[in-house]
Amino acid sequence: MSFTDKLSAAWQSQTSLLCVGLDPDLSRLPAELQSQPDAILAFCRAIVDATADLACAFKPQIAYFAALRAEDQLEELCKYIRSRYPQVPLVLDAKRGDIGATAEQYAREAFERYGADAVTVNPYMGSDSIAPYLEWKDRGAIVLCRTSNPGGSDLQFLKVDGVPLYQHVARLVAEKWNTNGQCGLVVGATFPEELAQVRAIVADMPLLVPGIGAQGGDIAATVAAGSDSVGAGMMINSSRAILYAQAQAGEDFAAAARRVALETRDAINTHRKP
Repeated sequence: MSFTDKLSAAWQSQTSLLCVGLDPDLSRLPAELQSQPDAILAFCRAIVDATADLACAFKPQIAYFAALRAEDQLEELCKYIRSRYPQVPLVLDAKRGDIGATAEQYAREAFERYGADAVTVNPYMGSDSIAPYLEWKDRGAIVLCRTSNPGGSDLQFLKVDGVPLYQHVARLVAEKWNTNGQCGLVVGATFPEELAQVRAIVADMPLLVPGIGAQGGDIAATVAAGSDSVGAGMMINSSRAILYAQAQAGEDFAAAARRVALETRDAINTHRKP
């Protein structure tokens, strides 16, 4: 099954557009876990178990693992997700951007070492930097387009022939790079007008949409701007708001994460059109 087929199936079977981001910050983990040698794995695995029926995708961010020399725990986490919840796509957030043999090795890392269904990539070096990922025809390449951070405007909003650069990226991916139907785009929820522009350009291509939750993106505006022709089309990511939800009386961290994930999933679904 291809990445896009798996994602489409997850949108339907999970009744969800929520992507749960896995960005483990050791300093914010529960005290009872911090002294464990596999604290990151234990924390993320508990989050996965608590939210797997609510998510259309999981998105581990590689930097949070690599900075702590915890790539082995990321491997175990990815293996756990693939074996325990095979219906939920696994998106490795790596934002790789290189060419030739180096890009080939980054693709191997994402798809062989971690077994990701898709990986985020940077298009700044052009088609050479994307081609090695597209050789894996059953996997996805999710290309940075209009990112959720304010500084993204420094380059992404520059005019090229009178059109913002991010729109050129969207059109290039949709019309030239997506020959196998395996591409997606990263477009931030913090810019709903630009999200709508991208959707108009790329039709039903899947979008990874960060920026709700801790970054303050509006759910209603995001759903209205980014939904595809069947009311799906997005992996709307929330990371910190779910991972570090404030526990209420009687809750542990996983139960609190589930509660916020459920609230977020339902809030998204409230604004979806059939």
